[in-house]
Amino acid sequence: MRAAMLALAAALVSLAMPLSTAAQQLEMPISPILVIDQERLLSETRLGAEIARRLESRAEALAAENRRIESELIAEEQALTETRKTMSAAEFRPLAEAFDQKVQRIRAEQDAKERALAKAREEERARFLGRIVPILGQLARERGAVAILDRRVVFLAADSIDVTEDAIGRINALLSADHDASPTAPGGGDAATGDDATAPAPGEPAAKGR
Repeated sequence: MRAAMLALAAALVSLAMPLSTAAQQLEMPISPILVIDQERLLSETRLGAEIARRLESRAEALAAENRRIESELIAEEQALTETRKTMSAAEFRPLAEAFDQKVQRIRAEQDAKERALAKAREEERARFLGRIVPILGQLARERGAVAILDRRVVFLAADSIDVTEDAIGRINALLSADHDASPTAPGGGDAATGDDATAPAPGEPAAKGR
């Protein structure tokens, strides 16, 4: 996460140079540093909301699978307990060991699925940030800023340098327009979800996990 934030800040610094006079012309507050709420970008933009819905669907499916497996193992354990009453210890031991091995194997498999989901969440977040960097860079240039920081790492900031609302509006407008213009773009990319199979736009960093 920290690496993604640092990469985003570095990309924005390069996109924001040289300083623009647009901020003076529009009578906007001029500051070399702007702040933004990254979590709001993820939750309040249509692109971010679609990513969240997709990840939530995967998480819910995995949780349901875990509950089903737990129920099945409990039933199997109870059946073994009943079987134990009719068997000697020597006869029962291989059955008990096989059940324990099965439980350990299933636990390892489900843990791997949890890790894969966590990795997918980070990759989706990095892809999202990669897609919005050009939009935020343009916003920084218009405000005469050289950097945009995540509000969570800033101890105190004036509301006038928080551009979250403006960024949300632009992301929704520009990325939605991009999606409407080419809903079935070559390569199977989908602008609404960030599953983009085409090369990144000029100045846009490749969508890689950080």
